[in-house]
Formats: sequence, structure tokens, C-alpha cells
Amino acid sequence: MQLLAVPMASSGGGGLTLLLPLILIVGMIWFMSRTQKKQRQRQADTVAKLSPGTKVITTSGLVGIVEETDDDYVTLEISEGVLVQVVKAAVGRVIPEEDAADDDTAAADEAITPEKVDVPDAGGEKADGRVQDTPKLPPTHTEN
Repeated sequence: MQLLAVPMASSGGGGLTLLLPLILIVGMIWFMSRTQKKQRQRQADTVAKLSPGTKVITTSGLVGIVEETDDDYVTLEISEGVLVQVVKAAVGRVIPEEDAADDDTAAADEAITPEKVDVPDAGGEKADGRVQDTPKLPPTHTEN
């Protein structure tokens, strides 16, 4: 029996195939860090522009109006006479003035008045003129 040494077949360009995934990973990390840097800069600009009277939303969803700003903290009025002090980094975004004005007018327009309420006549009328609703039971599994 005779053993022969047969060279293994190479794929050609072995160094490039090993280097390509490494280059892709480094590129992805660089792109993600660049995106995070832009987001941090936007947040810093938002916090720097805070002034009394600005309506903001915190990252936890608290809506308030800036009463005063400090180096590290912002005092928000979340209801009339209720002040809360939060860290500046907790301010998520500033609500533009036109959006705040639109919200106030929309809420006033949608106020329910007794004339707007539509109540269907579901029951029979009694002798004294009052309407009694007929009881409605939930559907059972036997009904079609």
C-alpha cells in the first residue's frame, strides 16, 4: 500500500474572505455609534433650549410646563399648583406651541353638552312618562 500526499484544494483569496466579515462588523459598529451620537446631540439641544413656559413631555410620559430650570433639574407644573422636579435628561421632547394650542381648542370643541347626547329609546314607556330599559342578557353558546 502506498500513501500519496494530495494537497488540499484552496478557495483562492483566503485572506480576503477572512477579512471581509471583520470589515463588515467594524462598519456596523461605527454606523450605530454615529447614530447614537446624533440622538444624544439632539437631546442635548432640546434640553439647552428649555425656558419657562415651554410645554414638554418627559421620557416617562409626564406632560408639563417648564416653570424653572437649574443646572441639573427642571421644575415642571403638571397641574395647576402641582410642581415636580425632574432631571433634565428625563425631558423627552418639547411640544411645539401650535400643537399645544390645537390640543386646547380641540378639547373645548369636543365638550359634551346635553343637546349632543343621543340616547336611543330602548325600553317601553311607563304611565308616569319615564322610560325603562329592557334588560339585555349576554349571548349564550346555544344562540345562533
